[in-house]
Amino acid sequence: MSHEIRRRLSLARQVHDRDAVRRAEPQLLDDLWSDPETRVLVIHENATLIADKAVVYLAPESVSGLTKIYLGHHEGSAFVAVLTDAAFSADDAVALARTSVVAADWRDLRLAATELGDLDVGLFTQALGMSHWHRSHSFSPQRGQAVLPQQAGWVRVDESGTQVFPRTDAAIIVVVTDAEDRILLGNNALWEEDRFSLLAGYVEPGESLEDAVVREMFEECGLRVEDPTYVASQPWPFPASLMLGFRARLAAGQDANAILADGEEIRSLRWFTRTELTEAAATDSIKLPGPVSIARHLIEDWLGATLPQEDTWLGKR
Repeated sequence: MSHEIRRRLSLARQVHDRDAVRRAEPQLLDDLWSDPETRVLVIHENATLIADKAVVYLAPESVSGLTKIYLGHHEGSAFVAVLTDAAFSADDAVALARTSVVAADWRDLRLAATELGDLDVGLFTQALGMSHWHRSHSFSPQRGQAVLPQQAGWVRVDESGTQVFPRTDAAIIVVVTDAEDRILLGNNALWEEDRFSLLAGYVEPGESLEDAVVREMFEECGLRVEDPTYVASQPWPFPASLMLGFRARLAAGQDANAILADGEEIRSLRWFTRTELTEAAATDSIKLPGPVSIARHLIEDWLGATLPQEDTWLGKR
């Protein structure tokens, strides 16, 4: 079943070769910039240019940017991401969209992912994750010195030679069920009161994924779970997470009705039967994660059906 879920996860689709070996070639980006087959994906904030449900790739000479990143290759073409800098204005964004090969709009990955093909969504997801890393790592965390991109955008180095590499934060997200096979959903304190999703949290240093499931669920609902089972994973580059989907059930002796929201991170918690969840989604009495999120697919896997709601939010989970 995890394989079936993974095929439906928009941000987990990838068909291009990341070609990590070539990143260390000193002249790689210069060589690619003179290659007419190179295709450039521009990242502006969380968006790229999209037209007719496809990413618009530009020729190298038509765009410039502070940082370039080699993404890899596919079917004879190399792909490079260009990150716009602080001087790139709203007028620049409009002008670039209008002067691209076709009329295009800047689209956020969370809104566009479900309509993009495997190549486009894989490159966009990779480029956006790298964009967030570059923008948040202008200085070395060890020495405080400025760090500049090297190795085709995959390393940043300070003047002493200290290297800084991209990092991804592991987070677990869990389908919790009780003895009646109801599912537990929570309302985060940062959301509107009718928005519900699975419980989730970051993995701490020195902690296994399974232990993180048990700890986070206890912290967020006040009950112990057991038998954490891995299902599937999805990158979530907003800004740098890898969501690791699990199933778990309430441990023996736990009273499902004793759930307790902490009132700070989690405002409220609710158990749903399949009928209750289907009816609540159909009538919009609650809003669930959008189809780009792994949370939505884990919920639908438990439900055994596709939910009717479309994109109702841009929440984290």
